[in-house]
Amino acid sequence: MPGQLTLDELRALSQTGEIDTVLVCVIDMQGRLMGKRFHAAHFCDSAWEETHCCNYLLATDLEMWTVEGYESTSWERGYGDYTMKPDLSTLRRVAWLEGTAMVLSDIMDHHGHAPVAHSPRALLKAQIARLADMGYSPITATELEFFIFEQSFDALRKGQYRNLEPISGYNEDYSILQTTKEENVMRTLRNGLYNSGIPVEGSKGEAEAGQEELNIRYGGAMETADHHTISKHAAKEIGWQQGHAVSFLPKWRPDRVGSAAHIHMSLRDKDGNSVFYDKDADLGMSELARHFLGGLLAYAGDVTWFLAPYVNSYKRFQKGSFAPTRRVWSVDNRTAAFRLCGDSSPAVRIECRVPGSDMNPYLAMAALFAAGIRGIEEKLDPGEALTGDAYEGKAEEIPTSLIAATVAMAGSSMLKEAFGEEVIRHYTRAAEWEQESFDSAVTDWEIARGFERA
Repeated sequence: MPGQLTLDELRALSQTGEIDTVLVCVIDMQGRLMGKRFHAAHFCDSAWEETHCCNYLLATDLEMWTVEGYESTSWERGYGDYTMKPDLSTLRRVAWLEGTAMVLSDIMDHHGHAPVAHSPRALLKAQIARLADMGYSPITATELEFFIFEQSFDALRKGQYRNLEPISGYNEDYSILQTTKEENVMRTLRNGLYNSGIPVEGSKGEAEAGQEELNIRYGGAMETADHHTISKHAAKEIGWQQGHAVSFLPKWRPDRVGSAAHIHMSLRDKDGNSVFYDKDADLGMSELARHFLGGLLAYAGDVTWFLAPYVNSYKRFQKGSFAPTRRVWSVDNRTAAFRLCGDSSPAVRIECRVPGSDMNPYLAMAALFAAGIRGIEEKLDPGEALTGDAYEGKAEEIPTSLIAATVAMAGSSMLKEAFGEEVIRHYTRAAEWEQESFDSAVTDWEIARGFERA
């Protein structure tokens, strides 16, 4: 694709001055790009091999607070370094920034150069390797939903995020008229990503005022996670360039629809054929696909934190909101947590509708694959597909709060076996800190409710 670069191509562009800056990035626990800006000449000379970062990048919260209680690093341990190892297969232009390229890096131990097990890319790589050992490769796609606001990040922050006004005044789901008004952001985003080697398919208005959805072509799981992360970053930067705030907060107002990030999944064999498809099976759904789905359903509670990592994440899960509340599957039914798409065709796949737009795609997919693998190993059956309104059913609910999801994750033997006990303790601490931070806050709701009347 246009925009993708080899190291030799970057060297040539550096020598002509067309590219003078290289962003060397890692993925933090929150799914954000963190890293350094290098002069292109220095990157091409030596930094392409490795550079370094503080190991607190995998032990902070959204505010970059140095949280106590992590085993991997702390004030007591001195906050040492990790090695950043650029993955040159991800080297690309950043078409929306002048003279700039980008590369994603794996996080390695500073001394032995072994992968850091709790780093998001390492977690996803490990589950992809497990599937490869079984003879399968995962094919995935994610949907990015977000809101565009009238004002900029700076203006809204200075106003303490009050009086938030989306860029449009009405539900713009599939609306061509309203989305035309947003093309200063969305056309720039689509073209900027495409010219940076991200295979964008298109965008559409979503089911709320000011809400957009971006769709990227399906691909290998690691590619999907990389493309998702870069695209989310690009949406914020391009919105900022145009004077607008772009937010991936799942639920910014109780009476507004939330933002999701659905994940589509299937498996292929070594010849590239779908192993989820069986033309002679009901719905074209192979026995392997049923077992994979059985694992997703059986361990849905265990993995929910990786799909919904913040207090706000759980505000999406409301009846009639298109966000699922119950652990069920269905055929082409948007009220269920797991939807079978493309039934009776080679495109048959499973869509997980639980994740919000705040998910870290590497962690989310790693957790879902771990559950699916366990389903294959245990030959779990998902039962009959639900028909009708899943909100009205009696099936078990997915965890409805951060506390419940944290307890389920911390006690999951499946996740401990798939990720390692140290990794689960690491992310349990991240979840606990998020809840502790919220519990210490005094909200506007509490003040308005009790200031005079309590």
